[in-house]
Amino acid sequence: MLSTFSIVAADPAQSEIGIAVQSKFLAVGAVVPWVASRAGAIATQAWANTSFGPRALELLELGEPPEQVAQRLIAGDDGADDRQFGIVAPDGRAATFTGARCIAWAGGIAGDGFAVQGNCLAWPGVVDAMASTFRGASGTLADRLLTALAAGQREGGDKRGQQSAALVVCKPGGGYGGFNDRYVDLRVDDHATPIAELSRLLELHKLYHFRAAPQDVLTIDDALGREIVGQLVRVRALARHDEGPFDDEARAALVAFMHVENLENRVRSDGNVDRQTLNYLRNHPSTSSREA
Repeated sequence: MLSTFSIVAADPAQSEIGIAVQSKFLAVGAVVPWVASRAGAIATQAWANTSFGPRALELLELGEPPEQVAQRLIAGDDGADDRQFGIVAPDGRAATFTGARCIAWAGGIAGDGFAVQGNCLAWPGVVDAMASTFRGASGTLADRLLTALAAGQREGGDKRGQQSAALVVCKPGGGYGGFNDRYVDLRVDDHATPIAELSRLLELHKLYHFRAAPQDVLTIDDALGREIVGQLVRVRALARHDEGPFDDEARAALVAFMHVENLENRVRSDGNVDRQTLNYLRNHPSTSSREA
């Protein structure tokens, strides 16, 4: 993996930590990102030493700061001059390392809560753009990581081109059903525009797995209830001939529809519906159009 650019970052306020990476290399997500919410994150790349992943996470979990972890990794590696990596701890401390033999242009920037790095890049502006964009980005950590990655690509990215990308974000209890910390785990292994495809997948992941933000929760009043009934009738999730009231039958039909469409994490029992579910229902094709 001789040419790759990545960002590792933490959001201590949300207990989130993650990595976004792109490379002209098949399945970069199988090699570069190593993340654990209890420990931190490391992106190991260039002539990647994958043993750095578990070793760094173990040292971080023991409380060693990223700079010290970086020194430990390179001290015991005869090929350190060919390595590149970025490390971040859950509290936002970060470090980046670029070996002297990494393919030019190669380098990185470590800041408060993040580290960006890349090798075989078009020019130094790639990591500069990633750092400045991440600092000014808004949204979830996953959104900010991908925004920074896309900024690096706009500045030329990997000078050989694009092929694969990955996004991993961990937080305690963030995995499906709350059983692990894998909050976001998405890969595009071989694609002409992998960052754009990864962004598309993230929007789907947010729809299916993220909880609705308070500002996206809508009260089902009479007008909205009748619209929902009409939409359920349209997609043949409710057997009615008019847009009647949003009663228990309609409520049960909405819940059944959401389960069929993998929206079970958005099911509510408080008389509300979130904006994402409503828009999904509004844009869902009718059964007749799909059959056509």
